Amino acid sequence: MGRTFIQLVMGPAGSGKSTYCHAIQDHCATLGKLRKRTVHVANLDPAAENFKYDVAFDIRDLISVDEVMEELGLGPNGSLMYCMDYLLNNMDWLEDELQKFEDDEYLIIDCPGQIELYTHVPIMRSVIDQMCTWGFGSTMVSVFVVDATFVCDAPKFISGSLLSLSAMIALELPHVNVLSKCDLVDEEKVNHVLDAETANELWQREEYTARLELEALSKPSQNDGDPIISKKEKQMMTARRIKHNRLTEAICSLVDDYSMVSFVPLNIMDEDSIDHVLSHVDHTIQYGEDLDVKGAEIDDVQDD
Repeated sequence: MGRTFIQLVMGPAGSGKSTYCHAIQDHCATLGKLRKRTVHVANLDPAAENFKYDVAFDIRDLISVDEVMEELGLGPNGSLMYCMDYLLNNMDWLEDELQKFEDDEYLIIDCPGQIELYTHVPIMRSVIDQMCTWGFGSTMVSVFVVDATFVCDAPKFISGSLLSLSAMIALELPHVNVLSKCDLVDEEKVNHVLDAETANELWQREEYTARLELEALSKPSQNDGDPIISKKEKQMMTARRIKHNRLTEAICSLVDDYSMVSFVPLNIMDEDSIDHVLSHVDHTIQYGEDLDVKGAEIDDVQDD
């Protein structure tokens, strides 16, 4: 066991992880004959409800959040933690499921959305460590999905970058950050954020815009000639902003010092965008380098 290629899809709740899994599975099924592949998708989220992809195996067959809430009277978060801890104590179930896949098969695992599982609670790290002992260490990649609608302004983007960096360090796997839901936001806004070379540069842009807005508020209005905010209010807001900026600049410097956080934009309505993300992930785990070259039938070439 151990040559199955595995994507571990992670990220905050609602970031589009299940949609990403379905998009990749559907995209690979519709590729041309030279590149077509079967992608299996498994659900490792005991709180999942609805998803569109075809499920290879489902943790809810072992335990689910609904069952725990009903039987133990725990809340949603407590039930999820209980379920994942139960998985850690029954890893033979996961091992049996993974043994069903042949060498060079491709598996995507849709993981839970509670971010504490990847940062300060070592549950997912323990699952990954166990999978490494089964021989999957060289063929696993973590795909961290962040919602583009959440990070289109600088403070939220910096927060998302820090969150991604935290997960990357905690899990110690090859790591790809995907900016999902790019089809729902203005492309210019996305490019404005992604084109920044450093987090500090992005924050300085935001700070410059904030200063211009503050200056506009302190000028006399066209209606009655009075400014929207007084000179004293402007001074207080400026002082408060400068104080808060020190922390933000320190966080930006932390992200820049590691220089390891970058995002691949994903527009699920654009096949080229999906293919770009897939190629990026494949390259990370070197998928396809040892596969036999697939040849096209002569009749197929003539038909084209």
